[in-house]
Amino acid sequence: MDGQQQQKKGKLNIELPEEAAEGIYSNFAVISHSPSEFILDFVRVMPGLPKARVKSRIILTPQHAKRLIRALEENVRKFEAQHGEVHDARGYENFPMNFGGPQGEA
Repeated sequence: MDGQQQQKKGKLNIELPEEAAEGIYSNFAVISHSPSEFILDFVRVMPGLPKARVKSRIILTPQHAKRLIRALEENVRKFEAQHGEVHDARGYENFPMNFGGPQGEA
């Protein structure tokens, strides 16, 4: 049975390689787009360091980006139903990249 036949029956076999299972921690994301794709760069910003590195980049079609938004919204609703409201970081739109640590110098 090919992949299309499995998807039609509602079954999809997804493998999770060991190196991907560990995950990558990110505390900052940069989202950009072109007419044909959305690019999500996941970054780990460390306190006191003036430089950060992209740890993972995901490229999505606009249609898949919209499906991802809906899936995230649904999962946040389920999470909040179990654990209470998640408070967003209002007021942190322009948070200092050094998290209040010492300023970097060139």
